[in-house]
Amino acid sequence: MIARRAVVHGDVQGVGYRWWTAREAQRLGVRGWVSNRDDGSVEVHAEGDAAAVDALVSALGEGPRWARVARVVVADDDPAGWSGFEVEP
Repeated sequence: MIARRAVVHGDVQGVGYRWWTAREAQRLGVRGWVSNRDDGSVEVHAEGDAAAVDALVSALGEGPRWARVARVVVADDDPAGWSGFEVEP
C-alpha cells in the first residue's frame, strides 16, 4: 500500500470537484479524503494499491467537467489506514 497527498490548484471549488474525486476514488478502490482549502485549492489524501492511487492522482489533473485545473502538486504521504473515502468541508 502507498499513500500520496495532492493539492489541486485552479478553479476547483464550487464545481463538484470534491464529490467527483470521491466517486473516482471509490471506483478505483482508493481510500482517504478530499477537502477544500482556504486558499481556493483542494487537498486529497489517497492510499491503497499503487496502480489505483497513481490512476486517481493522474485523473486529478482533469477533474469534473466544470473544473479548470492549473496544477497538481503531489507528494508521498504515510498511509493512515482509512477504510473508505470521505468528503470533508
